[in-house]
Amino acid sequence: MNMQTTYLGMQLKNPLVPSSSPLSKDIDSAKKLEDAGAAALVMNSLFEEEIRMEDEMLDDFFKHLVKTTDIAGDRVLPDIMCTAIDDYLMHLIRLKTTLDIPVIASLNADTLSAWVGHVSEIEESGADALELNVYHIPTRIEESSADVEALYIDTLTTIKEKLTIPVVMKLPSQFSSVPNMVYRLQQAGADGVSLFNRFYQPSIDLDSLDVMPQIRLSTSYESLLSMRWIAFLRDQVKLTLAATSGAHTVEDALRLLLTGADVVHMCSALLKNGPEHLSEVLKGMQQWMEEKGYDSLSQFQGSVSHAQAANPAAYARANYLQLLKNW
Repeated sequence: MNMQTTYLGMQLKNPLVPSSSPLSKDIDSAKKLEDAGAAALVMNSLFEEEIRMEDEMLDDFFKHLVKTTDIAGDRVLPDIMCTAIDDYLMHLIRLKTTLDIPVIASLNADTLSAWVGHVSEIEESGADALELNVYHIPTRIEESSADVEALYIDTLTTIKEKLTIPVVMKLPSQFSSVPNMVYRLQQAGADGVSLFNRFYQPSIDLDSLDVMPQIRLSTSYESLLSMRWIAFLRDQVKLTLAATSGAHTVEDALRLLLTGADVVHMCSALLKNGPEHLSEVLKGMQQWMEEKGYDSLSQFQGSVSHAQAANPAAYARANYLQLLKNW
Protein backbone atom coordinates (compact mmCIF):
# COMPACT_ATOMS: atom_id res chain seq x y z
CA MET A 1 0.00 0.00 0.00
CA ASN A 2 1.43 3.38 -1.05
CA MET A 3 1.20 5.90 1.81
CA GLN A 4 3.65 8.35 0.25
CA THR A 5 3.05 12.09 0.31
CA THR A 6 5.03 15.23 -0.49
CA TYR A 7 6.06 17.63 2.27
CA LEU A 8 7.99 20.81 1.39
CA GLY A 9 9.21 19.14 -1.78
CA MET A 10 10.39 16.03 0.09
CA GLN A 11 8.93 12.61 -0.65
CA LEU A 12 7.79 11.03 2.63
CA LYS A 13 6.84 7.40 3.25
CA ASN A 14 3.60 8.46 4.98
CA PRO A 15 1.86 11.69 6.10
CA LEU A 16 2.41 11.44 9.89
CA VAL A 17 4.99 13.94 11.15
CA PRO A 18 5.49 14.63 14.88
CA SER A 19 5.41 18.38 15.43
CA SER A 20 7.72 20.42 17.64
CA SER A 21 7.58 19.03 21.19
CA PRO A 22 9.76 17.91 24.12
CA LEU A 23 9.86 14.43 22.54
CA SER A 24 12.45 15.59 20.02
CA LYS A 25 14.73 16.94 22.75
CA ASP A 26 15.78 13.40 23.61
CA ILE A 27 17.57 11.23 21.05
CA ASP A 28 16.01 8.03 22.40
CA SER A 29 12.42 9.32 22.16
CA ALA A 30 13.14 10.75 18.71
CA LYS A 31 14.36 7.33 17.62
CA LYS A 32 11.21 5.74 19.07
CA LEU A 33 9.12 8.11 16.95
CA GLU A 34 11.00 7.04 13.84
CA ASP A 35 10.62 3.36 14.77
CA ALA A 36 6.88 3.92 15.25
CA GLY A 37 6.61 5.14 11.67
CA ALA A 38 7.19 8.90 11.77
CA ALA A 39 7.97 10.05 8.22
CA ALA A 40 9.84 13.18 9.35
CA LEU A 41 10.42 15.05 12.60
CA VAL A 42 10.01 18.70 13.57
CA MET A 43 12.54 19.59 16.27
CA ASN A 44 11.76 21.28 19.56
CA SER A 45 11.80 25.04 19.03
CA LEU A 46 14.68 27.41 19.57
CA PHE A 47 13.13 30.44 21.28
CA GLU A 48 13.98 34.05 20.57
CA GLU A 49 14.06 34.81 24.30
CA GLU A 50 16.83 32.26 24.88
CA ILE A 51 19.09 33.86 22.28
CA ARG A 52 18.26 37.43 23.26
CA MET A 53 19.00 36.80 26.94
CA GLU A 54 22.35 35.20 26.15
CA ASP A 55 23.26 37.96 23.70
CA GLU A 56 22.57 40.54 26.41
CA MET A 57 24.61 38.60 28.97
CA LEU A 58 27.54 38.21 26.58
CA ASP A 59 27.33 41.89 25.66
CA ASP A 60 27.51 42.87 29.34
CA PHE A 61 30.38 40.45 29.88
CA PHE A 62 32.53 41.82 27.08
CA LYS A 63 31.80 45.42 28.12
CA HIS A 64 33.20 44.49 31.51
CA LEU A 65 36.02 42.52 29.87
CA VAL A 66 37.60 45.56 28.20
CA LYS A 67 38.08 47.07 31.67
CA THR A 68 39.60 43.91 33.16
CA THR A 69 43.16 42.61 32.69
CA ASP A 70 45.26 39.91 34.28
CA ILE A 71 48.62 40.50 35.90
CA ALA A 72 50.45 40.21 32.58
CA GLY A 73 48.22 42.86 31.06
CA ASP A 74 46.22 40.42 28.90
CA ARG A 75 42.44 40.35 28.82
CA VAL A 76 40.81 37.76 31.04
CA LEU A 77 38.97 35.45 28.63
CA PRO A 78 36.25 33.02 29.73
CA ASP A 79 36.21 29.31 29.12
CA ILE A 80 34.52 28.32 25.86
CA MET A 81 30.86 29.21 26.24
CA CYS A 82 28.11 26.93 24.98
CA THR A 83 25.05 29.01 24.16
CA ALA A 84 21.48 28.01 23.36
CA ILE A 85 22.17 28.16 19.63
CA ASP A 86 25.26 25.96 20.09
CA ASP A 87 23.22 23.41 22.03
CA TYR A 88 20.52 23.48 19.38
CA LEU A 89 22.93 23.00 16.50
CA MET A 90 24.71 20.14 18.26
CA HIS A 91 21.37 18.44 18.96
CA LEU A 92 20.36 18.91 15.31
CA ILE A 93 23.59 17.23 14.21
CA ARG A 94 22.98 14.33 16.62
CA LEU A 95 19.43 13.87 15.29
CA LYS A 96 20.64 13.91 11.70
CA THR A 97 23.33 11.36 12.56
CA THR A 98 20.89 9.06 14.39
CA LEU A 99 17.74 9.26 12.27
CA ASP A 100 17.13 8.29 8.66
CA ILE A 101 14.08 10.57 8.26
CA PRO A 102 14.11 14.31 7.43
CA VAL A 103 14.63 16.66 10.38
CA ILE A 104 12.95 20.07 10.33
CA ALA A 105 14.37 22.76 12.61
CA SER A 106 11.95 25.10 14.39
CA LEU A 107 12.38 28.76 15.36
CA ASN A 108 9.89 30.48 17.67
CA ALA A 109 9.88 34.28 17.92
CA ASP A 110 7.87 37.45 17.46
CA THR A 111 10.72 39.65 16.18
CA LEU A 112 13.59 39.10 13.79
CA SER A 113 16.32 40.72 15.85
CA ALA A 114 17.45 37.79 17.96
CA TRP A 115 17.91 34.81 15.68
CA VAL A 116 17.98 36.06 12.12
CA GLY A 117 21.77 35.86 12.12
CA HIS A 118 21.72 32.18 13.06
CA VAL A 119 19.47 30.68 10.39
CA SER A 120 22.37 29.96 8.03
CA GLU A 121 24.04 27.93 10.80
CA ILE A 122 20.91 25.79 11.04
CA GLU A 123 21.05 24.98 7.34
CA GLU A 124 24.79 24.31 7.53
CA SER A 125 24.18 21.88 10.42
CA GLY A 126 22.02 19.69 8.20
CA ALA A 127 18.39 20.72 8.71
CA ASP A 128 16.23 19.48 5.84
CA ALA A 129 13.81 22.40 6.26
CA LEU A 130 12.94 25.18 8.68
CA GLU A 131 9.64 25.89 10.44
CA LEU A 132 9.07 29.52 11.43
CA ASN A 133 6.69 29.92 14.35
CA VAL A 134 5.96 33.65 14.65
CA TYR A 135 4.25 33.47 18.03
CA HIS A 136 3.05 37.06 18.12
CA ILE A 137 0.09 38.36 20.11
CA PRO A 138 -0.81 41.95 19.13
CA THR A 139 -1.66 43.81 22.34
CA ARG A 140 -1.10 47.48 21.43
CA ILE A 141 -4.07 49.44 20.16
CA GLU A 142 -1.78 51.14 17.62
CA GLU A 143 -0.89 47.83 15.94
CA SER A 144 -3.16 47.22 12.96
CA SER A 145 -4.01 43.99 11.19
CA ALA A 146 -1.81 45.18 8.33
CA ASP A 147 1.09 45.53 10.76
CA VAL A 148 0.62 41.96 11.99
CA GLU A 149 0.45 40.57 8.47
CA ALA A 150 3.55 42.55 7.50
CA LEU A 151 5.46 40.95 10.39
CA TYR A 152 4.85 37.49 8.94
CA ILE A 153 5.65 38.52 5.37
CA ASP A 154 8.80 40.43 6.35
CA THR A 155 10.02 37.60 8.56
CA LEU A 156 9.58 35.08 5.76
CA THR A 157 11.22 37.31 3.15
CA THR A 158 14.25 38.00 5.34
CA ILE A 159 14.75 34.35 6.22
CA LYS A 160 14.28 33.11 2.64
CA GLU A 161 17.09 35.40 1.49
CA LYS A 162 19.49 33.51 3.77
CA LEU A 163 18.42 29.92 3.08
CA THR A 164 18.17 27.41 0.27
CA ILE A 165 16.27 24.78 2.30
CA PRO A 166 12.43 24.87 2.33
CA VAL A 167 10.67 27.17 4.81
CA VAL A 168 7.23 26.54 6.33
CA MET A 169 5.30 29.18 8.27
CA LYS A 170 3.30 28.07 11.32
CA LEU A 171 0.25 30.32 11.43
CA PRO A 172 -2.46 31.23 13.91
CA SER A 173 -6.09 31.16 12.81
CA GLN A 174 -6.90 34.75 13.78
CA PHE A 175 -6.16 36.46 10.48
CA SER A 176 -9.12 38.32 9.01
CA SER A 177 -8.67 36.33 5.80
CA VAL A 178 -6.74 33.11 6.18
CA PRO A 179 -6.81 32.28 2.43
CA ASN A 180 -5.44 35.69 1.45
CA MET A 181 -2.69 35.49 4.06
CA VAL A 182 -1.63 32.05 2.88
CA TYR A 183 -1.67 33.21 -0.74
CA ARG A 184 0.51 36.22 0.10
CA LEU A 185 2.97 33.96 1.93
CA GLN A 186 3.08 31.73 -1.13
CA GLN A 187 3.87 34.76 -3.30
CA ALA A 188 6.60 35.78 -0.82
CA GLY A 189 8.30 32.41 -1.22
CA ALA A 190 6.88 30.17 1.50
CA ASP A 191 7.20 26.48 0.71
CA GLY A 192 4.39 25.57 3.07
CA VAL A 193 2.13 26.61 5.92
CA SER A 194 1.25 24.75 9.10
CA LEU A 195 -2.35 25.31 10.24
CA PHE A 196 -2.84 26.21 13.06
CA ASN A 197 -0.71 27.40 15.95
CA ARG A 198 -2.29 27.34 19.42
CA PHE A 199 -1.99 30.38 21.67
CA TYR A 200 -1.92 29.14 25.25
CA GLN A 201 -4.42 30.97 27.45
CA PRO A 202 -3.45 32.08 30.99
CA SER A 203 -5.84 31.90 33.92
CA ILE A 204 -6.17 33.78 37.22
CA ASP A 205 -5.64 32.33 40.67
CA LEU A 206 -8.67 33.55 42.63
CA ASP A 207 -6.81 33.40 45.96
CA SER A 208 -3.57 35.18 45.05
CA LEU A 209 -5.02 37.07 42.04
CA ASP A 210 -1.89 36.10 40.13
CA VAL A 211 -2.06 35.54 36.38
CA MET A 212 -1.19 31.87 35.96
CA PRO A 213 0.35 30.42 32.78
CA GLN A 214 -1.06 27.03 31.86
CA ILE A 215 -0.67 24.42 29.16
CA ARG A 216 -3.52 22.17 28.14
CA LEU A 217 -3.14 19.45 25.58
CA SER A 218 -5.26 19.74 22.46
CA THR A 219 -8.39 17.71 21.79
CA SER A 220 -9.69 16.13 18.60
CA TYR A 221 -12.30 18.87 18.32
CA GLU A 222 -9.55 21.41 17.57
CA SER A 223 -8.58 19.52 14.41
CA LEU A 224 -11.86 20.63 12.81
CA LEU A 225 -10.59 24.21 12.54
CA SER A 226 -7.58 23.09 10.48
CA MET A 227 -9.77 20.70 8.50
CA ARG A 228 -12.14 23.46 7.44
CA TRP A 229 -9.52 25.94 6.27
CA ILE A 230 -7.42 23.31 4.52
CA ALA A 231 -10.58 22.35 2.65
CA PHE A 232 -10.86 25.93 1.35
CA LEU A 233 -7.15 26.22 0.55
CA ARG A 234 -6.52 22.88 -1.13
CA ASP A 235 -7.53 23.96 -4.63
CA GLN A 236 -6.47 27.60 -4.36
CA VAL A 237 -2.78 27.44 -3.44
CA LYS A 238 0.20 25.35 -4.53
CA LEU A 239 2.31 25.19 -1.37
CA THR A 240 2.44 22.41 1.23
CA LEU A 241 -0.51 22.30 3.63
CA ALA A 242 0.37 20.83 7.00
CA ALA A 243 -2.40 20.22 9.55
CA THR A 244 -1.50 20.75 13.19
CA SER A 245 -3.39 20.89 16.51
CA GLY A 246 -5.92 18.25 17.46
CA ALA A 247 -4.81 15.21 15.47
CA HIS A 248 -5.23 12.42 18.03
CA THR A 249 -7.01 9.55 16.33
CA VAL A 250 -7.14 7.63 13.07
CA GLU A 251 -10.35 9.49 12.24
CA ASP A 252 -8.74 12.89 12.88
CA ALA A 253 -5.85 12.13 10.52
CA LEU A 254 -8.09 10.76 7.77
CA ARG A 255 -10.43 13.77 7.84
CA LEU A 256 -7.52 16.16 7.54
CA LEU A 257 -6.11 14.23 4.60
CA LEU A 258 -9.51 14.00 2.90
CA THR A 259 -9.84 17.77 2.96
CA GLY A 260 -6.38 18.19 1.45
CA ALA A 261 -3.61 18.15 4.05
CA ASP A 262 -0.27 16.95 2.71
CA VAL A 263 0.92 15.94 6.18
CA VAL A 264 -0.64 15.61 9.62
CA HIS A 265 1.38 16.86 12.58
CA MET A 266 0.91 15.10 15.90
CA CYS A 267 1.98 16.38 19.31
CA SER A 268 -0.48 16.20 22.23
CA ALA A 269 -1.55 12.64 21.38
CA LEU A 270 2.09 11.51 21.43
CA LEU A 271 2.84 13.33 24.69
CA LYS A 272 -0.19 11.68 26.26
CA ASN A 273 0.11 8.17 24.82
CA GLY A 274 3.79 7.86 23.92
CA PRO A 275 5.59 7.52 20.56
CA GLU A 276 3.99 4.10 19.97
CA HIS A 277 0.62 5.80 19.46
CA LEU A 278 1.81 6.99 16.06
CA SER A 279 2.14 3.38 14.93
CA GLU A 280 -1.43 2.64 16.03
CA VAL A 281 -2.76 5.61 14.04
CA LEU A 282 -0.78 4.58 10.98
CA LYS A 283 -2.09 1.01 11.15
CA GLY A 284 -5.65 2.28 11.53
CA MET A 285 -5.25 4.47 8.45
CA GLN A 286 -3.96 1.53 6.43
CA GLN A 287 -6.89 -0.62 7.56
CA TRP A 288 -9.38 2.09 6.54
CA MET A 289 -7.74 2.37 3.12
CA GLU A 290 -8.00 -1.38 2.61
CA GLU A 291 -11.67 -1.35 3.56
CA LYS A 292 -12.36 1.49 1.12
CA GLY A 293 -10.32 -0.08 -1.66
CA TYR A 294 -7.64 2.62 -1.84
CA ASP A 295 -4.18 1.55 -3.00
CA SER A 296 -2.53 4.91 -2.38
CA LEU A 297 -2.93 8.05 -0.35
CA SER A 298 -3.21 10.17 -3.47
CA GLN A 299 -6.47 8.44 -4.43
CA PHE A 300 -8.40 10.15 -1.63
CA GLN A 301 -6.18 13.04 -0.55
CA GLY A 302 -8.16 16.26 -1.08
CA SER A 303 -11.21 14.42 -2.40
CA VAL A 304 -13.48 16.16 0.12
CA SER A 305 -11.99 19.64 -0.20
CA HIS A 306 -14.37 22.56 -0.64
CA ALA A 307 -14.01 22.37 -4.42
CA GLN A 308 -14.45 18.59 -4.55
CA ALA A 309 -17.07 17.96 -1.84
CA ALA A 310 -20.56 16.81 -2.82
CA ASN A 311 -21.98 19.51 -0.55
CA PRO A 312 -19.40 22.35 -0.45
CA ALA A 313 -21.88 24.72 1.20
CA ALA A 314 -21.57 22.66 4.39
CA TYR A 315 -18.12 24.18 4.90
CA ALA A 316 -19.48 27.72 4.90
CA ARG A 317 -22.52 29.69 6.09
CA ALA A 318 -25.07 27.06 5.07
CA ASN A 319 -23.61 24.76 7.70
CA TYR A 320 -24.33 27.38 10.38
CA LEU A 321 -27.93 27.88 9.28
CA GLN A 322 -28.66 24.16 9.07
CA LEU A 323 -27.27 23.52 12.54
CA LEU A 324 -29.46 26.22 14.07
CA LYS A 325 -32.57 24.83 12.36
CA ASN A 326 -31.87 21.31 13.60
CA TRP A 327 -31.12 22.25 17.21
